[in-house]
Amino acid sequence: MSKTQPNRRLIIAALIIAVIVIAAVAFAYTYLTPQPRTHIIVSTTTSLYETGFLDVLKKAFEAKYPEYNVSFISQGTGLAIQTAMRGDADMILVHDAARELQFLKASYGVNRKIVAYNFFIIVGPKEDPAGTIGKDPVEAFEAIRTAGLAGKAVWVSRGDDSGTHAKEKSLWKAAGLDSSKLRTESWYLEAGTGMTATLMMANEKRAYTICDISTYLAISKKGSIDLPVLVEASKSTLNVYSAIAGNPQNSNLTKANFKGSMAFISFLVSDEGQNLFADFGVDTYGKA
Repeated sequence: MSKTQPNRRLIIAALIIAVIVIAAVAFAYTYLTPQPRTHIIVSTTTSLYETGFLDVLKKAFEAKYPEYNVSFISQGTGLAIQTAMRGDADMILVHDAARELQFLKASYGVNRKIVAYNFFIIVGPKEDPAGTIGKDPVEAFEAIRTAGLAGKAVWVSRGDDSGTHAKEKSLWKAAGLDSSKLRTESWYLEAGTGMTATLMMANEKRAYTICDISTYLAISKKGSIDLPVLVEASKSTLNVYSAIAGNPQNSNLTKANFKGSMAFISFLVSDEGQNLFADFGVDTYGKA
């Protein structure tokens, strides 16, 4: 036997051991070491944030997609859309169909998916000085304005360019009234803030306001307000929420996390995501 044969065997053995060690290290790094997560920034509405639902959504999504970390920027729909248009968010989750269409037509967004809906309601003092009970939303708005001019009622508007504010303005328009002119009348107040703060202001002023049912249930359950629902949900007060991914081909959105946004939207419309929407709040409020 050649004297070099044992040396060759030792070298081969050493190489095999080295390969095994390298493979083990690579495996440990890939599968055992926590990997950095990709960030998804969602620009969304105060109504979703204030119910606490976004925390539930974040937890469930990140459990299924551990490679992502989701953060929410909560503001009125108008500002939420502007945030995404500047490239400061990867996608939007909002509730204003008209402005969503503008967002899409201007090539800022793609892949709009309707993910949930609830309804707007009109709340106010239990004495109901405007006599809104039993009226449809447009009739109620007309009655509130008449009572307001007579010094018998007060209205508190979001006044913040949100989806709720947009719905309010559309109902005033349906009643033959211009909300920009109503702002000059003493009975018409503007909160200029989110839904919770608007409800609190209406409660303090013993005033009427329009609100999404989700935020109303969350706030009234806490005992923060005692304004009853005077005009119930109806077809004309349907409130639809949509998710739209930022368009990476838009020059403002080249750094948008399109892949992450698409994964998040897919989760929202999946059975698991839809069940989260359907089940949230049932145990606490008696309805989704």
